[in-house]
Amino acid sequence: MESIAHAHERSSLLNRIWRIFATGFCFIIFGIGGLLMSTFWFSILRLTVRNQQQRIILTQNSIRLSFQCFLQFTRFTGVLDYQFYGIEKLQKDGGCIVVANHPSLLDYVFLASLMPRCDCIVKQSLLRNPFMRGVILSAGYIPNSESNILLPECKDKLDQSGMILIFPEGTRTTPGEEIHLQRGAANIALRCQADIRLVAIHCDQPMLTKQGKWYNIPPTKPLFQIVIKEKISAMDYIADGDASPAIAARRLTQILNQKIDPKPVQTNEKQ
Repeated sequence: MESIAHAHERSSLLNRIWRIFATGFCFIIFGIGGLLMSTFWFSILRLTVRNQQQRIILTQNSIRLSFQCFLQFTRFTGVLDYQFYGIEKLQKDGGCIVVANHPSLLDYVFLASLMPRCDCIVKQSLLRNPFMRGVILSAGYIPNSESNILLPECKDKLDQSGMILIFPEGTRTTPGEEIHLQRGAANIALRCQADIRLVAIHCDQPMLTKQGKWYNIPPTKPLFQIVIKEKISAMDYIADGDASPAIAARRLTQILNQKIDPKPVQTNEKQ
């Protein structure tokens, strides 16, 4: 029995060493792939596809397919596992805001691999980054500028059946702490009169968190569960004539905070 226990310990140690190596390799592949796509493929699209809307769709499709391949590679190498629930809801959506909690660095990758359109709001400073500028412009992402510029751009995306992905926490969740959403997503939904699709992301072990380094991997392979939940209509809050925009945004944010509820899924039904 003692020799079996030692063999199990050695096996676990070897598995963890492998996952550290595989995680680093996946990051290298991700970085090289992103650089090549940004330098060559997205540049070709900007030069050859003159129609802006068509170029945005092609760019976002390229990002979605590359993320799908990357996630399959992380699963194949044993870095992590993942399960999607209710993805048919996202695939039928259009002209809405997708709101999710943010436990991991991979959250954007998971959701962008699913969404038929993914119009992200990005930091204005990224436009000065020579590696990111081309991607942002080709994909039609929205710089986080002043509200008098941001809101019309969001409204224009939504009117064109776009889907704006927002992580209202503003940064990745600290493991063990409660989710605290900011009001930005609620304000955009109310001002643009857009529906909100809720997404809950749960990971059974902390990985790629705000505080953790890429090599701080959990003892066993983590499982991510991405649950596409119900849709909330902002019009239900706009219709309340007694509520000011600030009060309506606070109420809506409280509802979002309650309903996201990223708990582990116990059922075996998944997509």
